Amino acid sequence: MSVHQISVFLENRAGQLAEVTQLLAENHIDMRAISIAETRDYGVLRLIVDDTDKAVEALLAHGNILSKTPVTVVCVPDTVGGLAPVLAVLAEGHLDVEYMYSLFTHKEGKAYMVFRISDEEKFTALLAMHGIKIAGKEELGLK
Repeated sequence: MSVHQISVFLENRAGQLAEVTQLLAENHIDMRAISIAETRDYGVLRLIVDDTDKAVEALLAHGNILSKTPVTVVCVPDTVGGLAPVLAVLAEGHLDVEYMYSLFTHKEGKAYMVFRISDEEKFTALLAMHGIKIAGKEELGLK
């Protein structure tokens, strides 16, 4: 049920983010999530898109440096405190969050959070044990 994230390494200069999003739009690739982490010299743009393979192909053809990483997408109730049980599972398992961000997707009282965790296998087992749903590609409308 793994979802793949694309990490694009960008020079820290004006217009880089606009170029990537325009390239995706020109190739009819729909962004489902976006996150950027910046350092002094470069940025790491993390994307989840509807067609990962097509996006990778377009980005590489444009000369971008990137990587593709499996991440866990968790279905979280869109209510006050909905994320707390997921974070409690992380604490219970003594798991470190490398990063997390949300998807644009929102359905029927559900929100979705993307997690990159120190031990994904342990994380998914703990989620299942606590009845917390992991979202798959189909639910998120991904190819």
